[in-house]
Amino acid sequence: MPPRAARRRPARSIDPSATATSARRASPDAPGRFDAAYYRRHYRGKDRVHSAAEIARLASGVCGLAGWLGVEVRSVLDVGAGTGLWRSWLRRHRPAVAYRSVDVSPYACARYGHELRDISRWRARERFDLVVCHGVLHYLDDRAAARAIDNLGAMCRGLLYLEVITRGDLETVVDLERTDTAMHRRTGAWYRRRLARHFVQVGAGLWAARRAGLPFYELEAARG
Repeated sequence: MPPRAARRRPARSIDPSATATSARRASPDAPGRFDAAYYRRHYRGKDRVHSAAEIARLASGVCGLAGWLGVEVRSVLDVGAGTGLWRSWLRRHRPAVAYRSVDVSPYACARYGHELRDISRWRARERFDLVVCHGVLHYLDDRAAARAIDNLGAMCRGLLYLEVITRGDLETVVDLERTDTAMHRRTGAWYRRRLARHFVQVGAGLWAARRAGLPFYELEAARG
């Protein structure tokens, strides 16, 4: 989950000797990978992936743009909620919002109070005005990621905020010396094809649920 300060920026940082062959460990079948040691290493040290201030800027921007687009955010699903920074911001600035958080890590769920869920195998019965999926899909294999996208689409009635690292990002944007490269390296086109079944790409990580029927000017969102 890369910070926004620089173009050559880190995602989840690990030992630079990690290689793509370790991507198999990123499967939801190995949730123990994201244990207490992982969180100490990547969320509490000087190279932590995000600060509370950074997520506050993100959450403020996403919710502000949602209002501009006509989406009233009354419910939020946070997928891969990690240390719960979105929850902290919402409690302070949007206390009336119904918030639900899930994570595949047993440690994160026990420590930060999330539901233990695998987004590739689970979908809630209800739909949410805003779904946040930050730094999750690239850790899933192709079949699991495709199922996860379908589940995100089924649960979103407004906007999806999505951050996922692609093969091109690893080649041109991400700081490889500080990035967890143990992920599945797919193209942006792979994701767009599957997301397009459920969403219209707005930009800056935002995708509008097709069922929402939001009106966009021609240059506001991708066509097709």
